[in-house]
Amino acid sequence: MLHGRLLGGLAARAIERRHAEPGLRFARLTVDLFRNSPMVPVTVETTLARDGRRIRVADATISTEQGVIARAAAVLLRQGEQPEGEQAVVTPAWDEPPPSGPPVEGREWTPPFDLWQASGWGEPGPGRVWLRERDPLVDDEPLTPFVRAALAADFASPLSNTGVDGLRFINADYTLTLARLPGGDLVGIEATGHLSAGGVATGQVTLHDPAGPLGFCVVTAVANPAPLGSS
Repeated sequence: MLHGRLLGGLAARAIERRHAEPGLRFARLTVDLFRNSPMVPVTVETTLARDGRRIRVADATISTEQGVIARAAAVLLRQGEQPEGEQAVVTPAWDEPPPSGPPVEGREWTPPFDLWQASGWGEPGPGRVWLRERDPLVDDEPLTPFVRAALAADFASPLSNTGVDGLRFINADYTLTLARLPGGDLVGIEATGHLSAGGVATGQVTLHDPAGPLGFCVVTAVANPAPLGSS
């Protein structure tokens, strides 16, 4: 089926191409993933919901022959002068250096991007990975920093929702918030929280690039029990 990360990337691409403007910065992208779709052609339509002096809001609808399969909403904010003084709470830079060796090669699953794991799945402590897209999303178009961040953000779900017995939740959405766009092609992701009860979960991660933290991603997810007979 079409992977959710691709739908988020396509929505980000369409909104950026039609509604971006110099001086406006993408601050949020919410992607709702509410229907699986086979590998069929995808149509993305966008609308401008709000266009003010300091804020612009654009929506995207993603459809196939099945109908609407996902939607997205982006918030663009006007850049300005950074306030003086120190913040009371600041997210620190992580101590995970950029990768120097070859990416991971999966045994049961080979990721469609370059992946470096700093910790094993389900191990105690925050999960950490570096990601790098290696393929174009549409034709031979270079990936923009915003699209690159949107593609990487979907990995927040497996990183924050994987337990010692594997991934038992499937995400229904993700919300990416950005203070700035990633520089270069590496995006680092660190799981910083997970809560679940009654088969409903929420997880959060911090996104980094080699220069430091750049944003957050929050996901909601529903329990996806293991098939009968699996261990």
